[in-house]
Amino acid sequence: MALMDFIKKQFIDIIQWTEESDGTLAWRFPMSGMEIQNGGTLVVRESQMAVFVNEGQVADVFAPGTYKLTTQTLPVLTYLKNWDKLFQSPFKSDVYFFSTRQQIDQKWGTPQPITIRDKDFGAVRLRAFGNYAFRIADPKLFHTEISGTRETYPVGDLEGQLRGLVLQNISNAIAGSGLPFLDLAANQVMFADALAKELAPAFAKIGLQLEGMTVQNVSLPEELQKIMDQKIGMGMVGNDMAKFMQYQTAQAIPKFAEGGAGGGSGIAGDAMGLGAGVALGQVLAQNLAQGLQTPVAPAAAAAAQAAAAPLGVKPEDVMATLEKLGDLKAKGILTQEEFDAKKSELLKKLI
Repeated sequence: MALMDFIKKQFIDIIQWTEESDGTLAWRFPMSGMEIQNGGTLVVRESQMAVFVNEGQVADVFAPGTYKLTTQTLPVLTYLKNWDKLFQSPFKSDVYFFSTRQQIDQKWGTPQPITIRDKDFGAVRLRAFGNYAFRIADPKLFHTEISGTRETYPVGDLEGQLRGLVLQNISNAIAGSGLPFLDLAANQVMFADALAKELAPAFAKIGLQLEGMTVQNVSLPEELQKIMDQKIGMGMVGNDMAKFMQYQTAQAIPKFAEGGAGGGSGIAGDAMGLGAGVALGQVLAQNLAQGLQTPVAPAAAAAAQAAAAPLGVKPEDVMATLEKLGDLKAKGILTQEEFDAKKSELLKKLI
């Protein structure tokens, strides 16, 4: 029995790996005190690849299949060992197995908002998360660049690096797509495709292949969300500034009612905050005048005409309104042309 144990410890007949659990990318066959003999069998199962390493140098790479270890099946190792035609048995070499099946449901996300550049909004801070799947495509490259001589290399040891690559390339993916950020945010499949295209070369550099990428959610800061809502409102009225002011005025009316019920506090502040400013009263008067343009008594017509006439505006009110309009322009809600037109209209009222 002792002699048989000695022989079993010294010579290896079958080299194989049966994965006992998920999450292992690389595994080194235990060779402690043992050697491979001529005619030994190497078994590489589907979803695996094997690599022979001789004195720290990668020799032969095996795809799935069953191999008899001879000079014909180990050409590089034969050359390195200077065996020529004679296979020296036994010999010692490290054998590494690599799992080539997909590693699925790998999470990624932005722990903090990240800043990207967008042609419509300039600098945008966003959060996003999703998942991805990858596999080992080049075991030789993965061995030399990542796993090395470790006995095992689990997926968990690579998660941080890959997640960092995803976050690093989000800005480049958006810029490289040539699409406005709003279009990407609204189409998460398109966003994921742009991100996967950007990431593929970075994964390939370490022997990996990106198999799938999903973007499950994209969220914007509350401030930008409000600006987007206002921009949508402008689009609803055909980017007409006058109609937009009327729309904002209509939105402000309920707040006036609430303010009146509470003693009238905050009415002017609400109007200014909505972008109507001191123009609120003028818009209401003009709308009233348009509704009264029917044949009426001279006195009523005169009253309607007076209501439609521009109201007296104080210089400080004009300045306050201009400041608010300037904020709207800075946020991208107003164009430069719309701002200039409104400014000219307000300044005329001071003459």
